Amino acid sequence: MDVESFKKGLKDGIPIGLGYFAVSFTFGMMAVSGGLTTWQAVLISLTNLTSAGQFAGLDIIITQGSYWEMALTQLVINLRYCLMSFSLSQKLRRDVPWAHRYVVAFGVTDEIFGVSASQEGKVSPYYNYGAMCVAIPGWTLGTLVGAVSGNLLPAFMVSALSVAIYGMFLAVIIPPAKKNKAVLGVVIGAMAVSSLFAVVPVLKKVSSGFVIIITTLLVAGIAAYFCPVEEEENISES
Repeated sequence: MDVESFKKGLKDGIPIGLGYFAVSFTFGMMAVSGGLTTWQAVLISLTNLTSAGQFAGLDIIITQGSYWEMALTQLVINLRYCLMSFSLSQKLRRDVPWAHRYVVAFGVTDEIFGVSASQEGKVSPYYNYGAMCVAIPGWTLGTLVGAVSGNLLPAFMVSALSVAIYGMFLAVIIPPAKKNKAVLGVVIGAMAVSSLFAVVPVLKKVSSGFVIIITTLLVAGIAAYFCPVEEEENISES
């Protein structure tokens, strides 16, 4: 066991866990108010770990949508995690067993991927385990507390909690963007492309899940072409 990597993952996972607690708090409240039991809401958070997917799935459950609708919605919204897993697999050492890779893939979220991808050189799976040991309980416990609290909190406080995840995103992308111009360019490019999908009438009809996938492939592809990682660097790190 790589103890140092695990400890570093725990440390980097603390702000993620705190942000997840705030966001999943809202999910727990919405789930119970929509007719789910407290433990049903907690089980969803424990086994899914996806904010957008869970909120979208909750709407389908409440409106009694079909299984096909649920499957298609989750496929579109969460397909980006496949891209993240492919990318993250290149950060792991080649001798990492498949069992570790599967566990790491289960814990891939936007934020955990962000902190893992920003690490210099190869990443130990125990780094991800450390981050997961904070992030997953934060997301699950937030759902539990939100479900138990019900509608005790005022609306303005619930809205404030839902904004916390955006602060967490900024905490993930700002440090590497300051150090690397290529990362900064990717961040600005992703913001520009996302803005186009938000304001252009024709593009506004594209679902949010496909917007994320298109933006990721387009911006990452351009960055890979103009700012490639030197082959010698990959060899020395593997």
